[in-house]
Amino acid sequence: MISLYLHERTWLHRLEASHKLATLALLTIVLVPISQLVIWVAAILAVLILYLSLGRSALRQLKAYRPMLWMFMLIFAMQWWVASWELGLLVVLRMSTLILLANAVTLTSTLDDITDVFLWLMTPLSKLGIATEKIAFAMSLCIRFIPVLVNLLNALLEAWRLRGGGKHYWRIIAPMVIQSLVYSQHVADAVNARGGIPKN
Repeated sequence: MISLYLHERTWLHRLEASHKLATLALLTIVLVPISQLVIWVAAILAVLILYLSLGRSALRQLKAYRPMLWMFMLIFAMQWWVASWELGLLVVLRMSTLILLANAVTLTSTLDDITDVFLWLMTPLSKLGIATEKIAFAMSLCIRFIPVLVNLLNALLEAWRLRGGGKHYWRIIAPMVIQSLVYSQHVADAVNARGGIPKN
């Protein structure tokens, strides 16, 4: 999971995690209601330029999302069949733009930084005696774990294709679940080895 963090310092690393998360939330609120295709095309191009500005390491991270192309194609086809191709393209552009934006934040923010932001947001809950450090750590860990699962899915799909598995991709569901549980156990062991969940 640490490998998903870009260790090569970029301009985005220098920004506070709180500022990046706030910008992501603001962009999501502003962009989601928009239904003009030209704006979403401009948005996805801007995101690609963002990754380009972060260097080759960031661009290589985009390869991990190749398995999602199948999902996007399916969503596009369903929306085209139900409504129109314009709506299908709009949905795909909207999802891919927001996913890549969120990924850019996690690539340039450490787990501790994201946890600190969540702890600050849940300050009122801590005054009520709620163990916010556990909630914050779990939330930040979930965010970090999403790219890991995408990479795992990519590896399983590649192995399936190399073995001539054909188009029966549903058969990798079981190995995906098993490997996810293995990863979860590794993360739990690593957390325990470092003294457990961080405290305030």
